[in-house]
Amino acid sequence: MPVSKQKKQETIEQLKEMLGRSHVVVLSEYRGLTATQMSHLRNKLRPMNSKMLVAKNTLVLKSLEELGLPQPQDLLQGPTALGMVFGDMGQPVRAILDFARENEFFKVKGGMMGARLISPKEVQILPQLPRTEVLRAQALGGVVSPIAGFVGVLDGAIRGLLYALDAHAEQLGQPS
Repeated sequence: MPVSKQKKQETIEQLKEMLGRSHVVVLSEYRGLTATQMSHLRNKLRPMNSKMLVAKNTLVLKSLEELGLPQPQDLLQGPTALGMVFGDMGQPVRAILDFARENEFFKVKGGMMGARLISPKEVQILPQLPRTEVLRAQALGGVVSPIAGFVGVLDGAIRGLLYALDAHAEQLGQPS
């Protein structure tokens, strides 16, 4: 039975909402998996602020087009599951990769990180990256470090000037 145009538009809107707020999308082939296996993966991802879903490739492409994101038409061939990560990407992506190692029928095709397409090898690297908070702290440290060094240099120069003035004042205050 064909899906109505209204139902397709509702699905596109839901996909746009989820794709728009996901940090990472892992595209996988699931042909050959049982419903129980897919349900197990979904249940594993749910507490990690992630979601695994299956949608028609044409609707996914339309959603990506409307969002202005790249359309990975070569990755959206055949049955494709979308693993959407809405929070920290380390644990959910690791769970998807572990699931792929345990199930021969589940294969990671690639993914998207923001507006960038990523290869299966890059997906493998994602769990090894530091958490977002750590990256922010490192970036902030990189910005603050030169400033702190500059303040230290100025402090040393001012302190040296004060010592020189103090010594000069002592010399002037003592009779020779």
